[in-house]
Amino acid sequence: MASTPPPPLQPPRRTSRWTIPWERLNYSRNQYREMRLRQYKNYENLTMPRDGLEKECKQVERKDTFYDFHLNTRLVKSTIVHFQLRNLLWATSKHDVYLMQNYSVMHWSSLLQRGKEVLNVAGQLAPSQNVRGAMPLSRVQISTMAVKGNLMVAGGFQGELICKYVDKPGVAFCTNLTGNNNSITNAVDIYQAPNGGTRITTANNDCVVRTFDTERFSLISHFAFPWSVNNTSVSPDGKLLAVLGDSSDCLIADSQSGKEMARLKGHLDYSFSSAWHPDGRVVATGNQDRTCRVWDVRNMSRSVAVLEGRIGAVRGLRYSPDGRFLAASEPADFVHVYDAAAGYADAQEIDLFGEIAGVAFSPAGNNGGGGEALFVSIADRTYGSLLEFHRRRRHGYLDCYV
Repeated sequence: MASTPPPPLQPPRRTSRWTIPWERLNYSRNQYREMRLRQYKNYENLTMPRDGLEKECKQVERKDTFYDFHLNTRLVKSTIVHFQLRNLLWATSKHDVYLMQNYSVMHWSSLLQRGKEVLNVAGQLAPSQNVRGAMPLSRVQISTMAVKGNLMVAGGFQGELICKYVDKPGVAFCTNLTGNNNSITNAVDIYQAPNGGTRITTANNDCVVRTFDTERFSLISHFAFPWSVNNTSVSPDGKLLAVLGDSSDCLIADSQSGKEMARLKGHLDYSFSSAWHPDGRVVATGNQDRTCRVWDVRNMSRSVAVLEGRIGAVRGLRYSPDGRFLAASEPADFVHVYDAAAGYADAQEIDLFGEIAGVAFSPAGNNGGGGEALFVSIADRTYGSLLEFHRRRRHGYLDCYV
């Protein structure tokens, strides 16, 4: 963080909405916010003129409230291994959340108001399935994760991959993807292939995207790209692969062959996040140039919207399961919830303090829908917490301060 956080305060033992005690500090919330806006330094790999970019950015009205504050708990606290990787929070229902806390994958139940360790990676890990490529691991620093249904997949700081069914003991599969300790696993994704099978993709610093099945955790494909791959995500129909990395260009590739289908141009720096709209026709990309670009795959020659953040890179992107909203998280302090149905012209700005480890919508249920809950995890020694918001079904405005 670029500026010094407020002094420590003992957290309450109960789970509640909890705010920084500004009345005890030497500055008000507004004063500290202004200081953060002035002093926060966005990390850049490439330094490019922003004149043209500023003109492209969409004018967004940020005074809506689509999600009302519901709960803030400090009983679970997210931690971050790599400052550029913030995909460390997933929801499997409107009450169940998974996050990283030091060497533990934690499950938080908002119904029971209780956290539980699901996996500890500080010691030895041994795969329970005797399959080709599996190997034991030890003391893994988890850099990224994904959870869908009962399957949890995590990537490690030294190129590790861990697959676990959260309702079963032990680890189903684990391995080192690259054999190179510098080839961090930057992203993992779980998706349904066109044939209906569940697949896992991984993105690594060795410039390779790998795909595994989930029956025997066999390596299905191995696609090499010209630069380190920071993020990958698969379209809802399982046919297209978004590939983002150490390049200002983003790629759309065929998920079966790895063949490049389109090159998305417009960003000025490296990209670290992407999300597909549930209809499969739109993909969003997040970049260190402090913008998110929205692309229509039917015409990828230019983006249909450029959405600018406040202080830093767009490191997290998620569409709500019904496609109504796009959540874009910065490295710290701000989460923007855009109304996709309104052409991204309206947004809710969630204003908080602290590094953001992840953002997640609750998934669709058996009757469809989804996105009833929105979760934001804050990684901070003093004020680390998990925030829960509930979708507002009648329109209005409510300030949300943390």
